[in-house]
Amino acid sequence: MNPSANKLQGERASLAAAPRAAAVPRAAAVPRPAPAAVSPPATAPAPRPAATQPTPQASEHFWTRVGFAATAALLIAGFFLPTERYISPRVGLGYALGIIGGSLMLVLLLYPARKRLPWLGFIGSIKAWFTAHMVLGVVGPLFILYHSNFTLGATNSNAALIAMLLVSGSGVIGRYFYTRVYDGLSDRRHTRNELQTAANELRQKVAGTAFVPSLLTQLDAAEERLLACGRGPHGVLTKPIYVSALMFTERWRLTRAAIRELRVAAKGSRVLAQQHRHFSKTIRRYVAKRLETARDVAEFESYEHLFSLWHWLHVPLFFILLVAGIVHVFAVHMY
Repeated sequence: MNPSANKLQGERASLAAAPRAAAVPRAAAVPRPAPAAVSPPATAPAPRPAATQPTPQASEHFWTRVGFAATAALLIAGFFLPTERYISPRVGLGYALGIIGGSLMLVLLLYPARKRLPWLGFIGSIKAWFTAHMVLGVVGPLFILYHSNFTLGATNSNAALIAMLLVSGSGVIGRYFYTRVYDGLSDRRHTRNELQTAANELRQKVAGTAFVPSLLTQLDAAEERLLACGRGPHGVLTKPIYVSALMFTERWRLTRAAIRELRVAAKGSRVLAQQHRHFSKTIRRYVAKRLETARDVAEFESYEHLFSLWHWLHVPLFFILLVAGIVHVFAVHMY
């Protein structure tokens, strides 16, 4: 036999006799990572839903409603109850209420001073003083009304009381104008472009989805009518009233038509029948949000003009109140 052939057969035999681990040393030397421990699905705890935190704007609206309800209750109680049996404007609690109410009205001057004088930053932020200005503008007049027993008296006291009611009432109206022009309490002025962008984003949220048939088309047409009212020849004072009235009319009409269409569709669909209340609530909210956003865009310039006009009237009224209050206090203590 050929010696080279014998040598080749010997090498094959030695390779066959070698252990398998020696034939693949690299694969055996590479450690495999241990599998991660996975908890059984049966014993795994269910994830807890994240707690929803109220937004600052929602919290602001909540406390505004609470304050309005408390103020209304105190006004009704003071007007109908015989407070003169327990409160005298000259002595005791009634006299103290007059002093406290008048002092709170003077504190209102700190808000415009804080806005115009940066060195007053140590007394608090403008946002905090704006909130205090609104609260004190309601609490102060309440104290004075209880001080006067909700009745008229001498000429000087009547002048001070009427001036105070005008200032307080104009403050409530100005607060409404302010919310239409500014972003909550952040003191940041809106722009028409921002409001229009928000309206476009809201419109695109359900674009292409199987919403209630014909609702989106009718909403687009209603928005066009609202915006056309905003561009019309209506005056500064009448435009917000006209646009708001049209918005509520369109909202009632579209919601009523969509709910009726949903009720008819629910008769042929088990899913719609089971979730009818949820779908109805969703439709109402969406229609209201779309039309309210379009109304804000249409009314924006009008509220800017109205807010400027209000500010021009509110400041002189406050100084008239200040003079009338000083005259009233002087007359009471001198005579």
